[in-house]
Amino acid sequence: MSHQFDATVLREYDIRGIIGETLGADDARAIGRSFGTLLSRAGGKTVAVGYDGRTSSPMLEEALVEGLTASGCDVVRIGMGATPMLYYAEASSEEVHGGIQITGSHNPPNYNGFKMVFQGRPFFGADIQKLGAIAAAGDWTSGAGAVSERSILGEYVERMLEGLSGIDTAALESLKVGWDAGNGAAGPALEALAAKLPGEHHLLFTEVDGHFPNHHPDPTVEENLADLRALVAEKNLDFGVAFDGDGDRIGAIDGTGRVIWGDQLLMIYAEDVLKSHAGSTIIADVKASRALFDHVAAHGGEPLMWKTGHSLIKSKMKETGSPLAGEMSGHIFFADTYYGFDDALYAGVRLLAASARLGKSVTELRGAIPDMLNTPEMRFQVDEARKFPAIAEVTERLTTNPGPDVQEVNATDGVRVNTADGWWLLRASNTQDVLVARAESDSEEGLERLMAQIDEQLALSGLERGESVGH
Repeated sequence: MSHQFDATVLREYDIRGIIGETLGADDARAIGRSFGTLLSRAGGKTVAVGYDGRTSSPMLEEALVEGLTASGCDVVRIGMGATPMLYYAEASSEEVHGGIQITGSHNPPNYNGFKMVFQGRPFFGADIQKLGAIAAAGDWTSGAGAVSERSILGEYVERMLEGLSGIDTAALESLKVGWDAGNGAAGPALEALAAKLPGEHHLLFTEVDGHFPNHHPDPTVEENLADLRALVAEKNLDFGVAFDGDGDRIGAIDGTGRVIWGDQLLMIYAEDVLKSHAGSTIIADVKASRALFDHVAAHGGEPLMWKTGHSLIKSKMKETGSPLAGEMSGHIFFADTYYGFDDALYAGVRLLAASARLGKSVTELRGAIPDMLNTPEMRFQVDEARKFPAIAEVTERLTTNPGPDVQEVNATDGVRVNTADGWWLLRASNTQDVLVARAESDSEEGLERLMAQIDEQLALSGLERGESVGH
């Protein structure tokens, strides 16, 4: 026996496919069997399994558990919940050696997938390829693992509330906050959390529904924040928080309805964290605003620009001992009195805490952030075989012959170029046949000049910025 996966599903950070087309029960069973084999060979035994609210998730969960137990691993089923609740089940128990969450994250309803953690570290890249190779060879261990169930929601909510420890609750009692779960898997945990938080809390769309009847659960797309914005305005709330489909990415708006983007949230969190962790490293991905890196330095931190991708950022945090990291996509990672994984519910709690500790409203904190002009993330199709070579060509040209405008070329992840006008970025997506471009300046004319440089570099590699495509 062996198993061959569809070529499109084994991705850089997770496993993801379309139900009934590229992903089904047999794939889930093979993932369980292969993951369990890898874990057994590394001396592990027990895997926590959770799933999100998609209609296909229970079917995949059942097959995954069959595969895990057939490899000889024991399984702790934690049921439906947010991805960070599964991460918590793995991180908080020494008896659990790995974790798998079945989730399609913010993809359309007909998608689903798997996010994995292995002996306390992210499982991605070469790990996922190894899992595919084991399945293709049928090189599996055999056994009969035991299955148990564990209700973890209450314990998880209590742990998140520790994010407010040391704060005078009187400072929080006057807060009025809106929350939008987007019918995603974080809904039940949000209801339990809001019931215990000081202050007044207004909740939207906490009923889990894998069809996402109200809006698509991606809080980094502004149109998906319309319901939350209306709620904040109608009830005169201090700010609003939104989650993606599996609760590991956060979006936010202030009391006036302004979006607080991922890097701007990180600026607020960094100011708070650096009060107690002076001089520590704060990590952000290459898409983040220059204002963030300047802000971290101004508050006595060491800003570090790193590669985009939640698994890559988590690994870098471990390596540098960083207490805080974040991505433009709304993944925020707290290792400061937490476990270092991306948890949007916990990040929501920490926004309340930051506002209280810094003695400023979220609207004031957002208002203090300098207004930069940035393009949205532009994503355009480029042939899979061409995307990485094209970036290599651009990097080569700009490092060997930068020209008078270029001040600095950073090749950490793609190519990020600083000029007197600001900066621009070109990088290849790790998960799609797409190039990503972004630029930031403090003037419209500057932004136009930066975009012209991007287009010039693309043209020199025989490419052009086509129609923007989604995630």
